[in-house]
Amino acid sequence: MKLVVQIPCLNEEETLPLVLDSIPIEIPGIDEIVVLVVDDGSTDRTVEVARAHGVTEFVHHTRNQGLGRSFHDGVIRALELGADILVNTDGDNQYPQNRIGDLVQPIVQSQADLVIGDRQVHTIEHFSPLKKRLQKFGSGVVNRAAGTKLPDAASGFRAYSRESLILLNTVTRFSYCMETIIQAGNKNLKIASIPVLTNPKTRESRLFKSMPEHMAKSGAAIIRSFMMYKPYVIFAWLTAIFGVIGLVPFVRYAALWAFDNESGHLQSLLAGSLFLLVAFMSLMLGVISDLIRTNRVLIEDNLEHTKRIRFGLSPAELLNPQRTVSASHEWSHL
Repeated sequence: MKLVVQIPCLNEEETLPLVLDSIPIEIPGIDEIVVLVVDDGSTDRTVEVARAHGVTEFVHHTRNQGLGRSFHDGVIRALELGADILVNTDGDNQYPQNRIGDLVQPIVQSQADLVIGDRQVHTIEHFSPLKKRLQKFGSGVVNRAAGTKLPDAASGFRAYSRESLILLNTVTRFSYCMETIIQAGNKNLKIASIPVLTNPKTRESRLFKSMPEHMAKSGAAIIRSFMMYKPYVIFAWLTAIFGVIGLVPFVRYAALWAFDNESGHLQSLLAGSLFLLVAFMSLMLGVISDLIRTNRVLIEDNLEHTKRIRFGLSPAELLNPQRTVSASHEWSHL
């Protein structure tokens, strides 16, 4: 099996050597290990440092494109290189590269399609209590949208099987972490999780400038990903909520008319009509969004077939792709 270790980098000349030096050179079940550096518009000596440490495979962005785009382009290049497994780590040395062997084992043993390194957020000293609570809340939201039970959905230390790379399609350019879990969960890929301990902090995050910005972007990514697969859930709730609110004024009007024999209070009818109109519009938007979802599924089927042809899968694999697909669950490795 061929493993590609992908490292998205933006001006990481100081920490990249730590990452490269800690990547295992031998892993049970793996025949070849290739390091791929995704240079996301670095203006320092990141590329030169990588070459000096023996890296020969690169993806170059002339300008900063963001983590989501870097992941997407790295995946395409990894598939071109014939990767059976892709591991994503960070150039800031946040993650323990010496655990890559443990990270890929569930895939090597055909027990998972996607493996996530659980950073055990509650043990990270430089995370504030607020950030720890927000991380836990965010993971809970993602798990609800994906139907999973992952303790650390925001972790970028991950291993992907070749099959999962064929099936997953990232859209957001902020961060792929939440989106790929929601997609994988809704496509019934098998997701595993192993506990890891992160390395000491080397720098501030470059994904966001403040916690409110991070919350806003992460929330938008979660909602967008969820609506791609279950838009009817959101619009069904909106229809029900506005429908109930709209009926209340009509009930109030009927009660006043019955007991007081008054024909006034037309404002109740106007307010009720407005909310019922919004409920009807929500219902129609739900129908339209579900039709769009159906169309997207058909497009993704075509995209999957195109990927299989582009990346050299045999005719037998095209007809009968071998997937380790089943209900998502958490797999622990101690």
